[in-house]
Amino acid sequence: MNFVVELLIACALVVSGVFGLVGSYGLVKLTDTLQRLHAPTKATTLGVGGVLVASMIFFYAKTGSLSIHELLISVFLLLTAPITANFISKTYMARHLKESDLPDSQTACGWSIYDEPPESRTGS
Repeated sequence: MNFVVELLIACALVVSGVFGLVGSYGLVKLTDTLQRLHAPTKATTLGVGGVLVASMIFFYAKTGSLSIHELLISVFLLLTAPITANFISKTYMARHLKESDLPDSQTACGWSIYDEPPESRTGS
């Protein structure tokens, strides 16, 4: 393999390792659930993405063809991490608010959007 390709792979692995380390450290050291949610969904996702980029570069240099598996994994990871974080944060909010603070589930607006009903809005 070419030295430049090996250097690119090594840089991608080092950068992804740093992101993974920072994300793991943040997950352990941050105190609140919503703070802990930020570390794995941002830093660790970038860390795994860096490893997948390094793998794509390696297999392209080795075989001469682009490996689509790593690209699909990266896209799936980047699409699902924010959705998972959103669900976890909404669950946290629902569990830590008093029952009286939650909107009635029978109205047009449920607990998942935390919005006032359209008929009570003013200025429209």
